Amino acid sequence: MKTIGIRKENKGPFERRSPVVPSDVEKLVGAGFKVLVEKSEERIIPSEQFSASGAVIVDQFDKKDVDVVLGIKEVKTQYLLQGKVYLFFSHVIKGQHYNMDMLREILKKRITLIDYETIKDDKGRRLIFFGRYAGLAGAIDTLWTFGKRLSSEGIKTPFERVRRAFEYKDLSEAMKEISEIGHEIKQKGLPQTLCPLTVSFIGYGNVSSGAQEIFDLLPFEDIKPEDLLKIEDQKYQKNLLYRAVFKEKDLYARKDGKQDFDLDQYYKNPELYDCIFGKYTPFISILVNGNYWDERYPRVFTYEDAKRVWNSEKRKMKVIGDISCDVEGGIQVTVKATAPEKPVFVYNPRDGSVVDGLEGEGIAVLAVDILPSELPLESSQHFSHTLMRFIPDITLEEYDKPFESLKLPPEIKNAIVAHGGRLTPNYEYLKKYL
Repeated sequence: MKTIGIRKENKGPFERRSPVVPSDVEKLVGAGFKVLVEKSEERIIPSEQFSASGAVIVDQFDKKDVDVVLGIKEVKTQYLLQGKVYLFFSHVIKGQHYNMDMLREILKKRITLIDYETIKDDKGRRLIFFGRYAGLAGAIDTLWTFGKRLSSEGIKTPFERVRRAFEYKDLSEAMKEISEIGHEIKQKGLPQTLCPLTVSFIGYGNVSSGAQEIFDLLPFEDIKPEDLLKIEDQKYQKNLLYRAVFKEKDLYARKDGKQDFDLDQYYKNPELYDCIFGKYTPFISILVNGNYWDERYPRVFTYEDAKRVWNSEKRKMKVIGDISCDVEGGIQVTVKATAPEKPVFVYNPRDGSVVDGLEGEGIAVLAVDILPSELPLESSQHFSHTLMRFIPDITLEEYDKPFESLKLPPEIKNAIVAHGGRLTPNYEYLKKYL
């Protein structure tokens, strides 16, 4: 009988998610698998619920106990078991220096590492993700930041009632309160000094769509990105927010100006393009970033953009909700990641200084890197149900043979970062980071 282990997360006190929930554990047990669950007081789902679903609760795995270990976040090196199969978000595929010690240990112990982030279909679309829940929690926290930031400036709005996502009983309670705030704005309007209140979203995938679900609870008028440039000259309403969603064609232009934006060309040759987002930034009140970025692509919001915002007459931008949270990445002023209990810092464009908290001169930046953990139950349920279709094939495979001989679904085989002490062909580029 093959054994699946659900590990206790130890990344930090706010990581309360589980990769598999009890209803899916019951299905695995019914299919003939043994399921072990490491005891955890922090996990959002009590151990008793797993036990009632047929799992065996243990204090800690050892190498005799388990064949496949399922987790969420990175595993500390002392907990990695020789020769086992691990699934978790490893955060190594960009060569993240802070996880290279972990990757070295994975290779040393001949562990098979399957990274959720790289489980994709034949069109390159991710199949296992928390993106929507990052967006939902990130939008709630962005509104919390906005309300508290305005309050610190002596501007009273209904947004100051918003709590952080983890402070609500569940997602439905958060959405109910934000809906009530939206109704109040519709009835009473917003302070004139904030109007027109504009919210811009970077990206249109799962993260951005999740964030927009929260903003949909507020009274909105959708506008095109180019409409931002003239919004101050138009008639606007105090009881509406104005939303602009930016896609690649709105963000980038050919450096030589010779042709219109071409998405395929941009992805293949991003060096041919410049970012043009900076011209919009003086007209944005809240910037929400849900876009994937890596170093091949131009940054969306740079230090120079921040200076332009701060030197503009109105200094309109109050908050950046950087849900993607690539440190010094697409949003360059995200100079560090934050934690749910201290989620915000203020970046001063004048000198690049940073002050933790909600007060100080500059732009408030929300940059929590574990946002889905603020909605631990709902995000675990979604993740578990999505992961379930892959677990049997992963668990039943024999991993003591060469990588080339593994008979796994292509979505899984292509997501194996390391096997038998070596990086697999798709990930050999990581050698330079090791």
